[in-house]
Amino acid sequence: MNETADVMRTQKAVVLGITGSIAAYKSAELASLLHKQGHNVFVVMTRDAAEFITPLTLQTLSKNPVMTSFYDEKENWRPGHIQLADRANLLLIAPATAHVIAELANGLAGHPLAAIALATRAPILIAPAMNGKMWEHAATQENVAKLQARGVEFIGPEEGTLACGYEGAGRLWKVDDIAFRAEFLLARQDNLIA
Repeated sequence: MNETADVMRTQKAVVLGITGSIAAYKSAELASLLHKQGHNVFVVMTRDAAEFITPLTLQTLSKNPVMTSFYDEKENWRPGHIQLADRANLLLIAPATAHVIAELANGLAGHPLAAIALATRAPILIAPAMNGKMWEHAATQENVAKLQARGVEFIGPEEGTLACGYEGAGRLWKVDDIAFRAEFLLARQDNLIA
């Protein structure tokens, strides 16, 4: 057996979901960091995320094709989003907008990221990023509570100056800390299996 095949078998598959937040630019650093930690990173972007950062940037950093649409799935008969859902050891959504959190809480699957979230049995970690008023709104908090009741974990958001100029909770959590939490969840899976 060759060394490359051994590495591919031991790598954890992290599906990195990116949504349409100004914080999407930080996902490039996150993808790079996860890849350097030895994970096989598969990026799935919403259409709005691609307005903030290009799929090419994330493809280069993750070393894998980036999925932005159901129509990207042309490699074989099996839908690509289902392949990623099955392959994932972790679904990490960073940044996550209020809109995508609402979609996930209500079981909507209008784009590949939401469909993967419905189909995967892997742990899900969400790092929200949005205007503080949106984060604090009762609807968002109810959606977060729904997801937490289903076992979804959240990291953040953090307090600070937001892109809209307001101060408050809504900033994407620190990338290093998100990666550390992802590592913890992946290691916890190993401990449950052992």
